[in-house]
Amino acid sequence: MLSYTAVKPGVLIVLDGNPYEITAVSGVVKKQRQKPHNSVKMKNLRSGATVEKTFTQADKIVEADIVTQEIQFIYANRGDVVFSDPKNPSNRFSLSEEILGGTLNYIREGDIVAARVFEDPSHQGEDRAGDIIGITIPIKVDLKVAEAPPNIKGNTASGGNKVVVLETGLHVTTPLFIEAGDTIRVNTESGTYVERA
Repeated sequence: MLSYTAVKPGVLIVLDGNPYEITAVSGVVKKQRQKPHNSVKMKNLRSGATVEKTFTQADKIVEADIVTQEIQFIYANRGDVVFSDPKNPSNRFSLSEEILGGTLNYIREGDIVAARVFEDPSHQGEDRAGDIIGITIPIKVDLKVAEAPPNIKGNTASGGNKVVVLETGLHVTTPLFIEAGDTIRVNTESGTYVERA
């Protein structure tokens, strides 16, 4: 259990069976004739919704248990993204694209990624996919260029850049010398070209 004064940005808690990450706090406030309280903004890690809540001394705040486990990307089809347990490929499950956000642009079929799993003590022995609240990928990944417009000699009016399509379908602006078949390194936070790999 956490005290209301220990709730700070980055802390993960459980509220009404859902995991939340504290994003902002106003700090402990004590006004005349009122009990001290701590007002916070927090993000629901399942739905992505941001809510505000005020905690007091009487509140019992449970810290969320988030663990990381490896999962393997199999394929994506009509909003469902299918993964499996790398140690047991027949154990497949699907996640919605909302949980994955933009990370799907940076992973290929067969890639192993780290899943953030919410360990809810009230759901012991149930389907693990229901407790996955997101995946994390490296800051930089190497992807193959699937399509690139041809180089036009002397064409530097556009700053020497062109837009290429990567094997995942992501469009990235690169220097003119990048061609189809090249492997490039991409920053997954900004979606920008870093270098030729």
